[in-house]
Parts: sequence; C-alpha cells; structure tokens
Amino acid sequence: MDAASVRRARLQSQLLDVPAPDVAGAAAHITATQAQEFWGGRWALGVRTGGEPTLSEVDAAFESGALVRAWTQRGTLHIVAARDLAWILRVTRDRQLQQFASVRRGHGIPEEHVEVAARAVGAALAGGNRLTRAEFAAVLTAAGVEATGMRGNLLLTALAIREDVVLGPVIAREGGPTRDQYLVAPADWIADAAAPADPLAALFVGYIRSHGPAGVDDFRWWAGLPVGVARSAREAASDRVVEVDDGLFVVSAPPPAQAFREPVAADPAVLALPPFDEYYLSYADRTLACSDAFTARVGPSIQGLVRPVLVARGEVVGLWTHSMAVGRHHRMPVPELFGHVDVPASAVDAALARVSRFVTG
Repeated sequence: MDAASVRRARLQSQLLDVPAPDVAGAAAHITATQAQEFWGGRWALGVRTGGEPTLSEVDAAFESGALVRAWTQRGTLHIVAARDLAWILRVTRDRQLQQFASVRRGHGIPEEHVEVAARAVGAALAGGNRLTRAEFAAVLTAAGVEATGMRGNLLLTALAIREDVVLGPVIAREGGPTRDQYLVAPADWIADAAAPADPLAALFVGYIRSHGPAGVDDFRWWAGLPVGVARSAREAASDRVVEVDDGLFVVSAPPPAQAFREPVAADPAVLALPPFDEYYLSYADRTLACSDAFTARVGPSIQGLVRPVLVARGEVVGLWTHSMAVGRHHRMPVPELFGHVDVPASAVDAALARVSRFVTG
C-alpha cells in the first residue's frame, strides 16, 4: 500500500470518514482514546461521532457510567468504555505498575503507603460516594499518607491502575467548559464489565480494528507492552486479522460501514484533531500522517506535549490553538498552516467552527 492508501484506510478505521452513531460507540470502537488533556480526549470522541455532539453530550456519557478515564496504558490517561476497563488493565497493569514503582520510590512512596491509601480511599468511596481530587488528597492526609506535590498524583495513578479508583462523572464548572472529574470506585460504578476469553488478543484486534492498517510495532508502542508480548498478541489474534501489506494488518471482517472506500469529496475535507490525537500519535512511525519536516512542530515535545493538528485527506497540514479558559473558550480557534499543501481556507474555517460549536454548545 502506498502512503495515500494507508492514510485513507486509517481515516476510515479511526471513524474520521464514517463516524460512529453515538459517543459511547465511538469510544468502544477506538478501544482507548488518549485523554491526558481531558477536553482533547472528549473532542477526539466528538469528531468521531455523527450528528456533531457537544461537550455537554460527551460529559453525559461519563455521568451515565458509559465512559470512564483511567491510566490504561503507557502510564497515560485514556478514555475507555467503562465495561472494557477491567480486561484492558488485565493486559497492561503489571507493566505499568513495574514502571511506576521506581518513580514512586524516587518520591519516597513505599508500597505500604499505596496499601494504606487504597484502604482509606476505598472506605471513603464505599456506598457509591464520589471524591474530588482535593478530597482525595485530604483522605490520604487523614490516613497519614503525604499527598503534596507529585505524591498525590502518583498515588492516584497507582490506585487507578490497581482498579481501586477510576475517573468518572464530570464536575460542573461555573462560567466555562468542564475540566475535572470525580473519583469513584469501579466496583460500584461499572455494572457490566466485559470479559473476552483472551484479553491480550482482544486488545490487539481492538487496536487493529480502530487504527489499521498498522503493524505489531505500532501496537507495541500504543499498548506500552514489550516486543515479545506484542508478538504474542498478534499470534493469538491471527484468525481475526489479515496482513494486507508487509507487516500491516487490518481486521479480517470489518463492519460494512468501515469497509475501505474511496473518498467522495472533490476538495480535501479538513479535520481539526485535538492534542495527542490517536490518528497522529498512536503509531511507532508517524511520518505516514505527517511529513518529517513538521513532526517536531507537532510533537511530542521535550515536555511530552503533542499539539492539535489540521488534517486534509489524512495528511497533517497545520496546527491550531484554542483556549479553554473561562472567558476565552467561546473564541474561535486559530489555525497555523504549514503551507506545503494547498488547503481551501473555507475548509479550515469549517473544521475550526465545528470545534467551537462542540465547546460552546
């Protein structure tokens, strides 16, 4: 497959060509949507859902319990369908806990503090209670566990990876877009957890279904797993994926709406994708979507940031910025085109206007 064909196929597998009918369906299809920046993860689902849902409509999926946010892989926050959280963590938990153990020790957090925190927070959340992050820190302090600086966040991450807590309903914010979530207990909050027979194979199939054509190394990076485990995942899923090019896989029988097809638009439709978007970030080699000349401008930066991108026919053609601050969130996003591709200004304006409607609707 040439680069254009791969980009076109990925647009379709990522629901950027044929969107999902609802937000929960988009999240379940993508499997795990990076959401280190919470508004960005929610827009990632919004842009992949038909009917132009608003931020408040995505928030409703968290309030209903359909979606949660957790450190599901690579020590990074992702949005997942609530019912899929447990089996995804069955695959990624040990690797993440091992990686975080040395970081916690560096901040003076012994394993016994994690256990004390788990018991204290579990008691505070019992019976369906919710905690803000400030209340979470207060619970730790009352239990004799220091929660200042990075310590509180590291303990929260550890408890989330262990499935003691999860980020659930969104907290209302006066005068601006929501940005924080309540902590809830997964055992109380998630009612219908899924249980695939082989979670490792299911994770590989889910990734290929939502990101393909893609390879084992792409999956390894996205899932944060060792090379050997990633190869085992591909072997376990061999009856559900097919190799369409050297090292590139797609699912054997994609849903009809996701069958790869030629785009019908004569002009390149433009998409405004959020920071850390799956379409750009979640591959070992990002040069298929973005020219080498511009990847440094997109990221990841030295600080680990990945900027929002403008995409035309699957190619990153520029960046955009937008403030979610109170009093500024209603302003139109500002584009920054690279200039190497001729993109209609009207298409850029339409893409950014869609972002604005999402935030303010």
